[in-house]
Amino acid sequence: MKKTILLSMLLVSFLSCKNSEKTEYVAAEEIEDAQPHPGKKLMETNCYVCHSPSASQADRIGPPMIAVKKHYINESSTKAAFISDLQAWIKNPTAAHAKMYGAVKRFGVMPKTVYPEETIALIGDYMFDNAIEQPEWFEAHFNGAKGKGKGAKNGMGKAKSKQMQKQQAAIDFENLSYAERGLKYAMTTKAVLGKNLMQAIQNEGTLGALAFCNEEAYPLTDSMAVVLHASIKRVSDKPRNQNNQANDEELEYIETFKQVIANQEEPNPIVKELDDKVQVYYPITTNTMCLQCHGKPNKTMQAATLQKISLLYPKDNAIGYDVNEVRGIWRISFDN
Repeated sequence: MKKTILLSMLLVSFLSCKNSEKTEYVAAEEIEDAQPHPGKKLMETNCYVCHSPSASQADRIGPPMIAVKKHYINESSTKAAFISDLQAWIKNPTAAHAKMYGAVKRFGVMPKTVYPEETIALIGDYMFDNAIEQPEWFEAHFNGAKGKGKGAKNGMGKAKSKQMQKQQAAIDFENLSYAERGLKYAMTTKAVLGKNLMQAIQNEGTLGALAFCNEEAYPLTDSMAVVLHASIKRVSDKPRNQNNQANDEELEYIETFKQVIANQEEPNPIVKELDDKVQVYYPITTNTMCLQCHGKPNKTMQAATLQKISLLYPKDNAIGYDVNEVRGIWRISFDN
């Protein structure tokens, strides 16, 4: 009897230990799985400025990243080959070497920008193994592009589609919450500025981009404000143009967003409701491309760029940034 009791106790103890080990192992697995792939954040920071999954078809600067994945990966592709193809394109983007002919025709060849090889490798590793966020319209667009014919009928369809998108966007603005509406205004304006900035970089390089910002950024922003029936401005604690100096209240918002970004959290628009107006604030963050004009002297900024900035903006403070830092905020104001 005593032997039976002893054996029972040992068996219970053994099973309890095994269950405990299993629980700890599963918990460790869950913790490991919860860790985000570093390539995801690098893709969002470096690529989404032009390849955002949230931009509409009409207001895009470049194709979404899911389109890049679908054009570069097929059933026979290996991860190593995919990453190598990405590296080769980014090092030397030319129309002759393009795999996305339609994108090049619509958006032009992306500007040559220096990205560390390890950054591209991590982005490619993430893209190859994981599902990529895609716009709601993409699947139908991609499948239609594979099966549709060419000619005048197709051209008419595109024209009608763009018109419908513009009409739908105008309707959607009115139905959005204040935070979403302000963010939409900011991102739409960003897309227009970004598209023109990319063209300036492609045609004239970094110095051409500086000239564009100096001469065209304000008029384009004002034009978008008229179209959207809103007041749109970018302000900063370290402005390049002193007219963009943030006031005391805006400086507080900038510090709030800096803390959010530093904590690797997703920023949400700050909404301030006045008697007859609504003001919405959202951060402007840096990516690798920004560092050509806003980075660190003698590291990510060339001497010729610094010289040009000093001529155009004698009181410039907008340098010294690294990737994914808050460079300022959007201030959007519209009737409530």
